[in-house]
Amino acid sequence: MGSSLFLFFAVFTVLCAAGVVVCRNTVNAAMCLLLCLAGVAALFVRLDTFLLAFLLLMVYAGAVVALFLFIIMLLDASGRQAAETHRGLTILPRVAAVALVAAGLVSFALRGRLAAPAASAVPAVGASLKLYAYLLFTTYLLPVEILGFLLLIAMLGVVVLSRRTDA
Repeated sequence: MGSSLFLFFAVFTVLCAAGVVVCRNTVNAAMCLLLCLAGVAALFVRLDTFLLAFLLLMVYAGAVVALFLFIIMLLDASGRQAAETHRGLTILPRVAAVALVAAGLVSFALRGRLAAPAASAVPAVGASLKLYAYLLFTTYLLPVEILGFLLLIAMLGVVVLSRRTDA
């Protein structure tokens, strides 16, 4: 039962992540992102890291996706299809994506699975709030701050690049 539930949430998360990439409608892509984050939170719950699941739902699914939807509505892009770009520019990223997926599948086929320790032997790191807070504010403080700054720059870049020019 446990592995089938994990498999269900893993497939659900991957399909929703593919929906984010494939959807041409920006609102639908944001909704797929919300479902993808909910699937990741369910995987965290399956791993007994309830704090990480709660933080993921509150911070990312609650705040970041709402911010994305606000920016989509602010830029008046709600429900519009993405503008057609040059065909030559979209072929190269598709070929690169297919090549990366093929390399991953070949690597998985050649190496097989990694030996995993027993689940009872591995402590649940995210389950302890005190240990999680200590690691977050000591070891991982700089990467978290850099990631927040990069997200801010990316959001500002999206606003600047999608601004309409009146000619």
